[in-house]
Amino acid sequence: MQRLYIAKERFGPSDGTGWTKYVEWSGLTQLTEVVTLDTMLCPAALEDTKDSYWPHIVNEDYMLDFFVDLNFLLSELADVSGVNILGVIRRPSTDVRQLDWDGFAFLGYDLLDQDVSTSALTNCGGFPEAFENSELSDVGLIPDFDRAVEIQRILRSKYYPPEHHADCDLWAIFRRQSK
Repeated sequence: MQRLYIAKERFGPSDGTGWTKYVEWSGLTQLTEVVTLDTMLCPAALEDTKDSYWPHIVNEDYMLDFFVDLNFLLSELADVSGVNILGVIRRPSTDVRQLDWDGFAFLGYDLLDQDVSTSALTNCGGFPEAFENSELSDVGLIPDFDRAVEIQRILRSKYYPPEHHADCDLWAIFRRQSK
């Protein structure tokens, strides 16, 4: 399982009206922050892919914001305040919550569409036949691997097609701890 890194803008109560409207729309009243790879809720902190990034990023469609080199990613960030430095694993085959990833703490599992742009958990308005809003943690993730895999299966069987975002990959999300 390849470990990848990404810097994402934070989204939470400090975002004022945008946060209030999001919580009202989503019904996710338990949230203290959203930690996700969703590009609308938490845009990438590095906006453009520079030529110097190519040896340090995943060279696949929809994956150009993901770095294979944490030190390089950190060197490109002028300021990390207001940014989540995330360590992620795409399509983990087993539960990784106990993984010893130096400096990173496990937060939970997200389900992202094939474009790696939209979270089925926090940005689709809910899928009541697959999961309840109350199952999401205070950062909008599923804490249990088996439950996340089950939700992924139900989304595909009950909502796809026609719902494009229901065809999703499982992502394990870890956050770099402040130093």
